[in-house]
Amino acid sequence: MATKIAPAVSLIDLSAGSNYEQFVNPQWVSLLNLLGMNATYERCEGCELFTSDGRTILDFLSGYCVHNAGHNNPYIIQALKDEMDKRGPGMLQSHVPEIAGDLARRLCQLAGGGLGKVYFSSSGSEAVEAAIKFSRATTGRAGIAYTKSSFHGLTAGALSLMNDPFWRQGFGPLLADAHGVAYGDLPALQSALATKKHAAFVVEPLQAEGGINVPSRSYLQGAQELCRRTGTLFVLDEVQTGMFRTGTFLAAHQFDVHPDIVVLAKALSGGLMPVSAVLMKDRVYRAVYSSLKRSIVHTSTFSENSLSMRAGLATLDVLEREELGPRALRLGEAFREKLRHELAGFDMVKDVRGMGLLSGIEFAPPKKLSTRAMYEAFHAIHPAMFGQVVVMRMYREKGFLTQICGNNFMVLKAAPPLVVNEDQLTRFVVAIRDVMELAETSAGFWTEALNMARRAVNI
Repeated sequence: MATKIAPAVSLIDLSAGSNYEQFVNPQWVSLLNLLGMNATYERCEGCELFTSDGRTILDFLSGYCVHNAGHNNPYIIQALKDEMDKRGPGMLQSHVPEIAGDLARRLCQLAGGGLGKVYFSSSGSEAVEAAIKFSRATTGRAGIAYTKSSFHGLTAGALSLMNDPFWRQGFGPLLADAHGVAYGDLPALQSALATKKHAAFVVEPLQAEGGINVPSRSYLQGAQELCRRTGTLFVLDEVQTGMFRTGTFLAAHQFDVHPDIVVLAKALSGGLMPVSAVLMKDRVYRAVYSSLKRSIVHTSTFSENSLSMRAGLATLDVLEREELGPRALRLGEAFREKLRHELAGFDMVKDVRGMGLLSGIEFAPPKKLSTRAMYEAFHAIHPAMFGQVVVMRMYREKGFLTQICGNNFMVLKAAPPLVVNEDQLTRFVVAIRDVMELAETSAGFWTEALNMARRAVNI
């Protein structure tokens, strides 16, 4: 008589809720439901997101600056299909992937400034981790200086270079030798680097999640000089600002600085294949890959895989051929001028700033006593509530996907794909003007906001 064998895995009832909600992140589902932004997208093209209920949403977030070439760019898709059809050594690991050399050459030529070697990985966080290791190997120092309100990633090393307790809480001790200084404060940086304990100063040329903060040329040039003087590597995190987002291939090019290391990711993927790159000067490379036996001392399973490399090459083709960098400079400045003009009369709009097609609208608490009382009521529940209500209304009523900055909840980010057209930019200006007018004139705006804040507390 045959013996019955019990199944190795018991069956799970999948009837209650979606698989994502059950098995991935139910709190994320709750947040999207609260904001009325839990849509099903059937197709995404260029700047347009098409939902299953027939809406068309204009993307002014770009996956946090991933979709510079637009969603599902047909040229990049075809390049990936062609690469797959070759059936070549996609992740062989024990060969020389010439396609990685082709992409590295293109990146170094575009970056200039003596950057002559490239290390590839899969994400911005992973690339920042590499930059930390490479800086320590080059200098023999342990410390890393960074700017407060920055965002560099959520792995342990990258998270050590961020001071906001929201991101750090609950994750235990991080790197002990990380030192934060205020963004734009050269005397504070000089004091930190004078100790000659820091391997690198890691900084975003524009702080994205910090509030689209644009520094002066003298700040970045002064920081570079302090690094040179103290033997500290000057490292630019261009994960959001690079790949022509700010108008030039690197934002560094507009400040006339020449970093020792540059971190790229996000848009290098074409929005389709995860890839990041650490560009470095030869002396940094030689400090890590210093001998035959150390040729694999720092690597990654998915580094240099053929699909990611092909996505990077195809993305550069699109960005360069369509001259999306110069276009971003021209359209971005005109966009911000329109925003400044249309929002000039609102008490709650403090500033409009940015570079290329990376822009931020900074809000301020209302001045009217009646409105201010409502604002303070739900601001006390959570400081992000006002910004999230603006995001919700821009999405639900105006058809725009955007978001507030992760480290400055009073700044709304506007970062559409670089293929955005002038009409779409103008429609955003009209939409945010209407939402701000509602915020300053309608009690209903604040009542709904307060009700949403109360619901959030109960989730």
